[in-house]
Amino acid sequence: MDVRINAVRFDADSKLEDFIQKKVSKLARYFDEIINADVYLKLENTPDLENKVVEIKIEIPGSELFARKQSKSFEESTDEAVDALKQQILKHKEKQRGL
Repeated sequence: MDVRINAVRFDADSKLEDFIQKKVSKLARYFDEIINADVYLKLENTPDLENKVVEIKIEIPGSELFARKQSKSFEESTDEAVDALKQQILKHKEKQRGL
């Protein structure tokens, strides 16, 4: 699976990119047909501390799955987005089996 990390209007450090790469790569455990994953890191322009946004879009045969999470840190947002995508993948697999 190809994971592309895009930091919007800032440079992400390699430690954060490694963390995201590991987390997103674990999605392959649940569905081995994932083609690629696009991860977007954004800083919302708000006075709130929870201004770190992670958007993950994964491409699977015949469909795309998407999750957007916002929290105090990119790591926390990544964890939440990966968990949301895991649920979507499991639901997608159930639908496939039902056919």
